Amino acid sequence: MLSVILPSESDTLALAARLAKKCRAGMVICLYGDLGAGKTTFVRGFLRALGHKGVVPSPTFALVNEYPRLKPPVFHMDLYRVEPGDPSNLALAEYFDDEDSVALIEWPEAVESLLPKKRVEIRLTHRKAGGRTVRVRGATA
Repeated sequence: MLSVILPSESDTLALAARLAKKCRAGMVICLYGDLGAGKTTFVRGFLRALGHKGVVPSPTFALVNEYPRLKPPVFHMDLYRVEPGDPSNLALAEYFDDEDSVALIEWPEAVESLLPKKRVEIRLTHRKAGGRTVRVRGATA
């Protein structure tokens, strides 16, 4: 497990960009953290590193924003409003199995049982002294 202190938003963007440069199609990246912890900021840095020039909104109401022109294509999910155990969550599993794309998932707790064992988990927490702590762990079978 990697643990890093990120003093500023620009540090969060930079770490996300480093991960994006190393990502491969088929990766599932789960982003954990409280509201305002920096999950969407992390996604913004990740997408920009892959060449996205536009706005990176949180897909809270749409559930999934797709970025098909990126290499590899990216699915950005925000599952904050998704109820754990809801049978309709099964439709989300197709995104986790897409070997040609990367799935970035905010609030993955809602679909924990559907997630592949092979994934990257990123936990962002606020620090009382400012900034955030990020823990990155590769989970495999």
